[in-house]
Amino acid sequence: MQKTILTIAVPCFNEEEVFDQTMENLRTVLCDLMGENLISEQSQLLFIDDGSKDSTWEKIENATLFDPLVSGMKLSRNFGHQRALLAGLEEAVKFSDCVISIDADLQDDTGVIREFIIQYLQGNEIVYGVRSKRNTDTFFKRNTAQGFYRLMEKMGLSLVYNHADYRLLSKRAIEEMLRFKESNMFLRGVVPLLGFKSTKVYYERKARAAGESKYPFRKMIAFALDGITSFSVKPIRLITMLGFLFSVISVFAGIYALVQNFMGHTESGWTSLMISVWLLGGLMLMSIGLIGEYIGKIYEEVKQRPRYIIESNLCKKVGNKSKVHSR
Repeated sequence: MQKTILTIAVPCFNEEEVFDQTMENLRTVLCDLMGENLISEQSQLLFIDDGSKDSTWEKIENATLFDPLVSGMKLSRNFGHQRALLAGLEEAVKFSDCVISIDADLQDDTGVIREFIIQYLQGNEIVYGVRSKRNTDTFFKRNTAQGFYRLMEKMGLSLVYNHADYRLLSKRAIEEMLRFKESNMFLRGVVPLLGFKSTKVYYERKARAAGESKYPFRKMIAFALDGITSFSVKPIRLITMLGFLFSVISVFAGIYALVQNFMGHTESGWTSLMISVWLLGGLMLMSIGLIGEYIGKIYEEVKQRPRYIIESNLCKKVGNKSKVHSR
């Protein structure tokens, strides 16, 4: 039986401080798996540089020259984590049986990659890396993350709880995922839609090995909003319900005003007027903004611009397509 060709895809953005440690760690994992005959000797690491401003690409380029296990891709600019990961998956699927995606910061436990492969060999097309606890997070981040998962569930989207982008995808799963043509692909929502046999592997997340987080609060909010508006129209329906509710309230308010007028109790109600104006004005602006998010997504989709542009491709396409088998 032919051994499984594995590619570990690692999106990188300004990761010069941690790159050497990450490469050495993942390289050791690959060599150990090869030594156990769990994967093919044609397996490799694929680093995707997402428009880094530091020396990340130079480090990737040098590694590809001296290490046969390392390949690299450079995007022409910063397209964002999800698109960089998608670029790596789309390239790796050409010569791999399965692909594991992992961030470059070494927070995800590389020790469970072996279990990923075992689960794949047992017939699972998708293996999710799931955090067993969130002790390394701040109180704020832990609670906002949990709130995000609950909110997405209320919006009708079934996400894998405490799962980010640490996962294994089979060749077939990636090929089917690439049939989703939306410009802004929210991978955490798309992957569960594939419906293939899947399982979870639990691990404890570590503190970042070096460097700074590439997901500040602003990007976390944008990421959450992108996920919600990509998979659910419930926010639009909520606006409709709010509009209906306030219409009913306004009818009763109008009746109350007429009664007060007929009874001669009409006085200038400055406080109630100001509260009403600010409340309704805020709700209308929020509603317009939310509708604008959906219109903006439609605008981006109809233009059909490429999701990413590859500037340099140093992938080592080992073997040939006939050597890569799918389930």
